[in-house]
Amino acid sequence: MGDSQWRAHYTMELFAKEELAVCEDAGMFLSPEPPIIVAHSFGGFVTMLTGALYGDRLAGTVIVDSPVNPPDRPGGPPKRELRPHNVYPTMAAALARFRLMPPQGCENLFLLDWVGRHSLKAVEGGFTWKFDPAIWQSFSIGDTAARLKATKCRIAVFRGEHSILLPPEIGEYMFNLLGRSAPMVEIPQAQHHIMLDQPLAMVSALRALLADWEHSTPVPRV
Repeated sequence: MGDSQWRAHYTMELFAKEELAVCEDAGMFLSPEPPIIVAHSFGGFVTMLTGALYGDRLAGTVIVDSPVNPPDRPGGPPKRELRPHNVYPTMAAALARFRLMPPQGCENLFLLDWVGRHSLKAVEGGFTWKFDPAIWQSFSIGDTAARLKATKCRIAVFRGEHSILLPPEIGEYMFNLLGRSAPMVEIPQAQHHIMLDQPLAMVSALRALLADWEHSTPVPRV
């Protein structure tokens, strides 16, 4: 986040259009097999909308630990005070401040280091974060339950076994929204940032899912 220019306003609809634009620019719609979008956390919410609006152009979507909460458990973007990013004198000083959100441990420190380094940019006086601190101002994720139910393509949901954002009861709620016919895959020993703390398990599960999708017929959702 932050490699493109910042905007005055951000919307989920624009993010969904940009997902398709990436697929188009990469030539993915020129193949006989349409693309499958795999997206984590906030990206998963964008992809729910992409699947609802443009799913007829996709072979499927995989939502990774993006919780669709029932009415009695409100969610939404984080409430953060708008303030400029700090500027750190060195990259090492900036990396020392890098944290996963929500907080969790991760033994694969080389992955955290890679993400942290690519989240920073050089500015006058040192280094600061690339992403726009104003992104969450006046921003709405929208009705995620309705978007999930309106998906026009195959869909699967991955959740971390120990995720605090998508615990088993939320996974069951999403399973019901999808007519109890979409794969709900639990990645063992994973927390919210599945691809960082259990990357091999996630890749194995994703390979198995995609292989099955190649040789099976989807069950219509009720």
